[in-house]
Amino acid sequence: MLFLKVFTESIRQAWAQLTGNKLRTFLSLLGISIGIFCIIGVLSAVESLESSVQGSFAKLGEDVVYVDKWPWKDNSGDWWEYFQRPHPDHDDYEKLKERMPTASVINYSTQVGRKVVKYNRSAVEGAEILVTTYELNRMYNIEMDKGRYWTSSEFSSGADKAIIGYEVAAELFGAIEPIGKSVKLSGRKYEVIGVFKKTGGDLINIIDYDYTVAITYPNAARFVNLKNRGRFGGRLAVKAKPGVALQQLEDDIRGILRSGRGLRPREEDNFSLNQLTMIADSIGGFFSVLNLVGGLIGVFSMVVGAISVANIMFVSVKERTSLIGVKKALGARQFVILLEFLTESVILCIIGGIIGLVLVIGVTSVINTFFDGFTINLSVKFAVIGVLLSALIGILAGAIPAGLAARMDPVEAMRS
Repeated sequence: MLFLKVFTESIRQAWAQLTGNKLRTFLSLLGISIGIFCIIGVLSAVESLESSVQGSFAKLGEDVVYVDKWPWKDNSGDWWEYFQRPHPDHDDYEKLKERMPTASVINYSTQVGRKVVKYNRSAVEGAEILVTTYELNRMYNIEMDKGRYWTSSEFSSGADKAIIGYEVAAELFGAIEPIGKSVKLSGRKYEVIGVFKKTGGDLINIIDYDYTVAITYPNAARFVNLKNRGRFGGRLAVKAKPGVALQQLEDDIRGILRSGRGLRPREEDNFSLNQLTMIADSIGGFFSVLNLVGGLIGVFSMVVGAISVANIMFVSVKERTSLIGVKKALGARQFVILLEFLTESVILCIIGGIIGLVLVIGVTSVINTFFDGFTINLSVKFAVIGVLLSALIGILAGAIPAGLAARMDPVEAMRS
């Protein structure tokens, strides 16, 4: 009952401080609000970014080894040596397909330039032409917005059938159903059998499917010299069978490619084997730096805010000195006075924290509305963290003024 009475009085006094000197209160709570905004905003953004990146990694496959001429990490070696390496090609793919018992899926794809794609009077300029082997959908967990994937017979026969990206379909066909329609590409007609699901929200994409027209390797080989390693750099991806370690998979790939490319025992590899963990490690360090920077800004802002709130409380103690003396003369104990001012300080800081949370919600809503590629989610966990941090700052900021008020001599206080 006593606590409820003290709490009610503290709310009344906090409200009086808020309304009595609006400018002073606003400037004092601004630091708390900015601090909560920085800390909770950065935590939410980094968690959402990590979640989006992990989702992108899951689509690309964490049990996949990518064969490339360039290393994705520690590429500080001889640049010219890397440059002279041959691109992975279809011959490498065939050798791995024949001799890789530890692989569940092997895919080779290459992009043969940007072309104009036409449908009646509509045209899309600069669409990326993706040439791929049959395993593309299994390797990268391809999802279709409409239509279907190639059948095995369509692939092996090199049928003139294409799968187009979401944005290509939107610009070419608009509200018209694209499945079954024919588009013209490099003078050839292709039947549209599928539309890739929109991938604009994926932060990490090996291929930008939204502006892609995908055709099969047997089809493209009829009119494009795909053996030209220098002109068309390919992507060769190998997915491990369940239970196979990536190191074992790398060893098998290395042995087969070295043999297939005729490398002598003492010659160095003329290819690099890359994993997504290489990128994930670098991104993890980036996330840590973001959290650290946001935390430092937030802590600095909250220290400034705590000093400002402490200033408010010192002013409040000075203004109410005679009232404190009367209360103590009437029998109010020290802990009651202490609790009253601490509660008032905590309430003021919680109000500042709530303002900071409202700012976070407002800014994230604007970002989520106008930026389609990335969504920031504010969880209840971060809201609770914000309130608890605000309360902690309130206790720290109000401890000294409240202690000063509690230790006042009632006679001296009433005379002031």
